[in-house]
Amino acid sequence: MTSEPLKDWLLASDPALRWQVERDLLGASPEIWEATRTRIATEGFGARLLALQDPDGQWARGAFFPGDYDFDDPERSEGGQPWTATTWTLNTLREWGLDASVLRERRTAELLDEHSRWEYDGSPYWSGEVDCCINAWTLANGVWLGANVDGIADWFLEHQLPDGGWNCEWVDGSHRSSFHSTLNALKGLFAFEAAATGGTADTRAARHRGEEYLLERQLVRRLTTNQLVGQWVNDFSYPIRWSYSALRMRILPPGLAARWHPPGSSDEPRSRHRPRRQAVRRQLDADGSPTRTRVV
Repeated sequence: MTSEPLKDWLLASDPALRWQVERDLLGASPEIWEATRTRIATEGFGARLLALQDPDGQWARGAFFPGDYDFDDPERSEGGQPWTATTWTLNTLREWGLDASVLRERRTAELLDEHSRWEYDGSPYWSGEVDCCINAWTLANGVWLGANVDGIADWFLEHQLPDGGWNCEWVDGSHRSSFHSTLNALKGLFAFEAAATGGTADTRAARHRGEEYLLERQLVRRLTTNQLVGQWVNDFSYPIRWSYSALRMRILPPGLAARWHPPGSSDEPRSRHRPRRQAVRRQLDADGSPTRTRVV
């Protein structure tokens, strides 16, 4: 149950959050939360990001990094990713719930296909990159905007590791999957399947293997020692960017949720929820609000 002060605080937020509060916490009718959701394009954070789109369809004149990012400047490199370029902005707008028609009317997919190139090797935007997480986001953003990203979906079939997951460090020779990379890959494949095509038999099979990688590890534990895979499991920061956490797994992708606790199953699968639930509860205050952690 959500306390009244917390409820009022959440409702006083930006439309990008408010519509989700109305739908998921308050059980408001679709007429109410859908009306709030449409305001993302014209008010607050969403409107601000839309206003920053470049004439060529990009943001900050770059695919993954801003166009003026100096990779040879040691001080700039230490500062890390600015999070302002095209991929990050598309991720944010999609996750906030912006109606894709807003960007489709701007011909964003077509403009990116024509003008945007990956900093890694100069390849076209919708052909993907070499990084699992980048390709997962591009796959999800592509189906959202109506781009042809079938080639990226096939890329995940070719780069799935023997243990069933994925790892962005495969390019450096890694043969062991990563929680972070695997979850991002699964979310991208789910988005691909949710599109009109429904995916392919091969992509669905790859997704099932990726799900099993996480399920075997109880979503938060090492397979070898049964210990928490890392303290970052308890890091409930926002924006999420690329990282894995127990909170991020509280809302499972549809297929994984069904396999995690299938209808009519015994209590045993329920017990597999406990590590994840306990990790989340440790990070909540008495009124149910999240304990403050870093926001980046």
